[in-house]
Amino acid sequence: MEKKMLIEGMMCNHCKAAVEKNLAKVPGVTACTVDLAAKTATITLENDVADSVLMDVVRKLDFKPVKML
Repeated sequence: MEKKMLIEGMMCNHCKAAVEKNLAKVPGVTACTVDLAAKTATITLENDVADSVLMDVVRKLDFKPVKML
């Protein structure tokens, strides 16, 4: 299962790495890939994780999770 999130505020590879690393730590997430140009994170899940949980992780990094796509 995959989910995609639109995220505002990521500017560089450090931002990209921080989002990927922290989303990958969420129980149930197997991988995360960020596309800076598209401002999206593609999250691969082994079981369903609430959108609010994923968005809270991004919020705590001081980025703005706009919506799930």
